Amino acid sequence: MIYLQLFLEFFHIGLFSFGGGYATLPFLYHIAETQMWYTTKQLSDMIAISSITPGPVGVNVATFAGYTASGVLGALTATASVILPSLIIVIIISKLLEQFKHNKYVKSVIYSIKPAGCGLLAAVAVNMFLSDMSVKGIVLFVVLFCLSLHKKHDPLFYLGVSALAGLGCSFINS
Repeated sequence: MIYLQLFLEFFHIGLFSFGGGYATLPFLYHIAETQMWYTTKQLSDMIAISSITPGPVGVNVATFAGYTASGVLGALTATASVILPSLIIVIIISKLLEQFKHNKYVKSVIYSIKPAGCGLLAAVAVNMFLSDMSVKGIVLFVVLFCLSLHKKHDPLFYLGVSALAGLGCSFINS
């Protein structure tokens, strides 16, 4: 019975909380007060931990809350049910777009969105590059850029190399 309750509560959260993980907070506080699966103090701890762990805050909090309520199976139930509404909506939209993919208006909208997305990604990359402009960072960028021109590796390879170089630099500086 608790798994059905977890499913319904977190499906409701996934369906009606728009605006990211922090938009789930009113729903989560309501659950803390009505279901007694966790206390508001535990919820505050869950939010703090979810904010520093990888992944969406709402999904992380759902996992913690489900675990607190009913162990590993509760965590799986809460996590699956909080993402299920988004999954359903994306599937419906993709099926609708599939039907209209040859429509000239849909094609022109999608064609127009692509450069905007690339521009936003480029702006983020430039801002990140300029915000941490150190000699080591510039040298690392130039070396990896030249290496990528001569050796075709998976982009994850270069990401891993740069992460290791950054870790090495942080250990040297400390």
